Amino acid sequence: MKKVCFILFFLINSFSLLAQHTNIMVSNNGLPEEPSMAINPINPLQMVVGANITKYCYSNDGGYNWNEGELSSSFGVWGDPTIVVDTNGSFYFFHLSGNYTDSNWLDRIVCQKSVNGGQTWSDGTFLGNFSPKQQDKQWSVVDPKTNAIYITWTQFDKYDSHVHTDSSNILFSKSTDGGLNWSVAKRINQFAGDCLDGDSTVEGAFPAVGPNGELYVSWAGPAGIRFDRSLDGGDTWLENDILINDMPGGWDMAIPGLNRSNGLPVINCDRSNSVNKGTIYVNWADQRNGSFDTDIWLSKSTDGGNTWSVAKRVNDDPAGKQQFLSWMTIDQLNGNLYFVFYDRRNEVGNNNSTEVYMAVSKDGGEHFLNFKISESPFIPNPNIFFGDYNNIVAHNNIIRPIWTRLENDSISIWTAIIDTVFLGIDNLPEVNAPFSLDQNYPNPFKMSTSFAFKFRNPSIASLKIYDVFGKVVDILFENKHFDAGKYIENFDVASHNLEAGVYYFSLQNKAGVKVRKLIIE
Repeated sequence: MKKVCFILFFLINSFSLLAQHTNIMVSNNGLPEEPSMAINPINPLQMVVGANITKYCYSNDGGYNWNEGELSSSFGVWGDPTIVVDTNGSFYFFHLSGNYTDSNWLDRIVCQKSVNGGQTWSDGTFLGNFSPKQQDKQWSVVDPKTNAIYITWTQFDKYDSHVHTDSSNILFSKSTDGGLNWSVAKRINQFAGDCLDGDSTVEGAFPAVGPNGELYVSWAGPAGIRFDRSLDGGDTWLENDILINDMPGGWDMAIPGLNRSNGLPVINCDRSNSVNKGTIYVNWADQRNGSFDTDIWLSKSTDGGNTWSVAKRVNDDPAGKQQFLSWMTIDQLNGNLYFVFYDRRNEVGNNNSTEVYMAVSKDGGEHFLNFKISESPFIPNPNIFFGDYNNIVAHNNIIRPIWTRLENDSISIWTAIIDTVFLGIDNLPEVNAPFSLDQNYPNPFKMSTSFAFKFRNPSIASLKIYDVFGKVVDILFENKHFDAGKYIENFDVASHNLEAGVYYFSLQNKAGVKVRKLIIE
């Protein structure tokens, strides 16, 4: 009993009881979009957000409350904000910069550092002066073993140039001293693109680090989604890029009601001690099923990127609806995959009603649980720029997505307090799990509901209901013998004399305890 009560108290104190996934506005000042977020692994309650063009926000209570400020630098601040955090808890805000008054605009990438949780920022350093060439969409990652910062991006010989000799390429640089100095940038892609910022341009270069310091990068372009690898901290790279996926339809896509959209890939690698340690994942969106049916996809590699799995569809709705602007992260303490994307599966007619969904996989991208996180839909305005990306972070079951909302011509950025207990995330398909407990259905409910559970082997188990203080208020069965198999236990409120409110139910046997949230309306 003590074990169950401890788990219940921990869960109650860890997650909001006010809503399934409480939505919290991070900022609506200055038309913020393209939000990027990082969570401090030393203190997971500390989170920092950057958004176009000069917005920074920080939270010290796990994302429930936010402070904000305007970023400034003597080098200028001109968009594409991205945030990472190092092993010491220092945050880095990367953005584009340059001279806006001439053709050399956006000729460098600036890195500003905060050592106090995003409250104040250094003036910054910059990665070279690439004038007259122009830079775009930089993304970075920190090696947790060495604290080195790796960054990749697109360089245009001349942005929007129709001259065939002008090209776009993927560049790489690194810092081994906390962002003070940067290595000379080097090209890592085999196939160049054009400079028109479309399907034939190489874009979306994103780095990831493996368990032993392996460095992986993916991007999209005229040759599909490509992959490169370095095993010596970026000093040398593969001679030939590896194809991940053809990406039918390309990365530049039209979504009704949006100013523009893309399906650029996001790469990540499992460094946890899960059974999928070392697996590399790449997530993107494309329109292989038609412009009316954009989908979210995932491919993975278990051999260091040499070969890749057939693309698997992440969104689980019937065909014919739009899902777009996806982002992915991994909880590096357990290997769970989390995705966030815009979703129109509930759209009626063609009014462009848009919601925000997440997906989670606990078995290395073999199965996905989809769930809605936005509390209400919105309809974007195609005449207002909506941004090119969103973000999501996860650490030790603290999951925070961040997205842009455009409603009545007003732009704001939002996060959600993801309630993993309500979702029953620890009940997703597992390899050789000794027993499982589904979320009761329906939930919330008024009159009756059902509990489903399964045992792989014969078991002695108990199913109990607790109030929010951890007190047992009902016992459906105790120390009951079950043969291996799946079972359903029905429950009605009238015969159990429970009032409306929030409860928890647990299934316990000698293999452990699984807990779910129960809501009676």
